Amino acid sequence: MQYSFASRAQTLLSSPLRDIRELAKRDSFISLAEELPAEELFPLHSLAEAATSVLSEDPLALQYGEAEGYGPLREWLSQDFSRRKGLSVQPQHILLTTGTQQAIDLLVRVYVDPGDPVLVENPTSPGLLQVLRLQGALIVPVEGDQNGMLPEHLEAMIRQHKPKLLMAAPNFTNPTGVMWSLERRKQVLELCVQHGLLIVEDDSYGDLYFADAKNQGTRIPSIFSLEEPQGKHVLYVGSFSKTVAPALRTGWAAGNRRVIEMMTAVKQMADWQSSMLNQRMLHNLLESKHFQLEDHIGMLNREYATRLKLMVELLKRSAWKDSTYAVPSGGMFLWVQLPPGLNGDALLRASLLKGAAFLPGSMCSAEDHTRECIRLNFTHPGRDELLLGMNLISEAVLEFTARN
Repeated sequence: MQYSFASRAQTLLSSPLRDIRELAKRDSFISLAEELPAEELFPLHSLAEAATSVLSEDPLALQYGEAEGYGPLREWLSQDFSRRKGLSVQPQHILLTTGTQQAIDLLVRVYVDPGDPVLVENPTSPGLLQVLRLQGALIVPVEGDQNGMLPEHLEAMIRQHKPKLLMAAPNFTNPTGVMWSLERRKQVLELCVQHGLLIVEDDSYGDLYFADAKNQGTRIPSIFSLEEPQGKHVLYVGSFSKTVAPALRTGWAAGNRRVIEMMTAVKQMADWQSSMLNQRMLHNLLESKHFQLEDHIGMLNREYATRLKLMVELLKRSAWKDSTYAVPSGGMFLWVQLPPGLNGDALLRASLLKGAAFLPGSMCSAEDHTRECIRLNFTHPGRDELLLGMNLISEAVLEFTARN
């Protein structure tokens, strides 16, 4: 039979990540391409205790539940937002989702019609680009620098395109690792309020702030927290995937009640609810006297800071040491502009033959303007894997330049 898929669905089949993930199943293959935390740092013992407790005491953990998500976990989030982030969010303004990706997907489904302009950072998350392309949105890149999105270019794009949404990750943007300054956050919020534009603020990486690990960091307020009342022009999304474990598949969206209601309605069509078992396990873990989330995050940040430092040192001694990059203060990625003559897509092909991978910059741009860049993940590979992976990429660089 000849199947007739929607034309925009073809974009799902063209990602190099599909090939990388297949290759990554080989024991000898090292991937610096994916958006993964370190599994050896998962709180396995505490999660096992939480699972045992939930399954032995509460059969409702295996039952259908509220589409909005497990009530006590939404209450915990409400209190945690207030305690750690200075946010005032009531539980009824929170929707639990199957990760951040679903939160963004649900919002785009109910808010964006095919052809609607949506503003994104340039470069931006490959997953976000896929969601927007599948919905048929007109993706409009907005330029930025090391302080965040450029207000002048943002205003010009707003006036030119009259967009529906602005999608942004001010804390350690994927893929660049940029942390927006407070001034930029205020300027972007002011512009979006002025033009009635909804901001989707993705804070998936905000807790991975390495300065905090050394007690030197001062948290920059989220865009969501800068607006009064909170949630009118900003939808705040994030997850526990980077700080606890991705397999729990527990993310959240917080914002205006009307927006949350619409997202909940489409979620009921998509999967009715995210896993009630996972949400109850997570809540049990977070309430446990034997597990402190802040201590766990501190441990992650100390280790990830060490791995980032190792990656940078290896890069300084590599065959591509003339690359340009800014060392981030958190997140999961190092964004590298390759030396002249190197192309990310072509170099990836050579690197795959060596047994190592990275994410080519072309996957992070709506207009394919970042082919000379690559994204390196430093959180998932262990220190020995980082050493070997960077050396293999360096060998690929030497062979690539010799042939060209």
